[in-house]
Amino acid sequence: MENLLVAVIAGLLILLASVASVELGISVALIEISLGVVAGNFLGLSSPPWMDFLASFGSILLTFLAGAEVDPRVMQEKLKESVLIGGVSFAAPFLGAWLFCAWVLDWSTPSAQIAGVALSTTSLAVVYAVLVETGLTLTPLGKLIMAATFVTDFGTALALALLFVRPTWWLVPFLGVSVLVVWAMVALQPWFFSRYGARVIEPEIKGAVAALLVLMFFAEKAQSHAVLPAFVLGLALARIFHEHPELTRRFRVVAFALLTPFFFLKGGMNVSLALVWANFGLLALLFGVKQATKILGVYPLARRWVPGDAMFTTLLMSTGLTFGTISSLYGLNAGILDRGQFSVLVTAVVASAVIPTIVAQRWFSPAKALEAARGRAAAAPK
Repeated sequence: MENLLVAVIAGLLILLASVASVELGISVALIEISLGVVAGNFLGLSSPPWMDFLASFGSILLTFLAGAEVDPRVMQEKLKESVLIGGVSFAAPFLGAWLFCAWVLDWSTPSAQIAGVALSTTSLAVVYAVLVETGLTLTPLGKLIMAATFVTDFGTALALALLFVRPTWWLVPFLGVSVLVVWAMVALQPWFFSRYGARVIEPEIKGAVAALLVLMFFAEKAQSHAVLPAFVLGLALARIFHEHPELTRRFRVVAFALLTPFFFLKGGMNVSLALVWANFGLLALLFGVKQATKILGVYPLARRWVPGDAMFTTLLMSTGLTFGTISSLYGLNAGILDRGQFSVLVTAVVASAVIPTIVAQRWFSPAKALEAARGRAAAAPK
């Protein structure tokens, strides 16, 4: 299929997803994923290189913005809660899925480990998109969930690296450049904003885009991923974003209008319904293992620290997409997973992005946090 036709179909699907999101009251990310499944299985749509790049960059930009939304003071105050919730959110499904695949499904040890890594994730992209759409990003609840999600994904990335990634000499430049980029962006921002800020040509956005592209380049060379340094960069710049709320709005326009729809659409296109149907029982088991271990691990802690919104928090922590897909693709490309195992695993990951989020939004929406957020917005000076 030629590139322009792919772009036309993708553009129409993205528009349809936005309209459906407004009409149905469901996160647009979930509808984009679902339409990606339709496009890949019934419309014969496959992602060309330009879409792969936009999807990859969209996930990095979304992660950066999620870090920028976290209030460092709240993260310090809630350090114990976020580390414990995020740590258990990683460890419980990682060990549970690993042991289940090894002992019950009789998968090889590397295959079971990949399954454990893929199903341990919490999707920072999905969580952030839902919190933005529901107006919870600036609430204590939203900040706690994003901080805990970062801890979970850090554990996932670390487990994948320790178990499978063979370090190359590029790892040292990648770490060095990541530290340098974060330091430079923080150190130079007062001068940069005073000299180039508040202009229609958006130098601030272009500077952040350039920094993220640098991180992506060195991450690829190191056979790693730029998600974690992108989040840390956003976290380091969070104070600036809180001081300039209009900057956050402009970044969101760029991300949600152009880039992130391709990320979610491509996530759905990875699902093969034929292989899923042939292995539906296995899919249900893997999805159930992830949800059961997440709920058993996270809910008691969430009940302790956010009792009114414990189930909402638990369900959002039960989502997965970015790192789950990355881990599954790594297993397939490395010959650890066969095509059937990969398709079932990545479908379980995608399903975990859709089903828990719908349940959370429909039946466990945090009304008190939303009312407080709307009250603060109404009281803010115009």
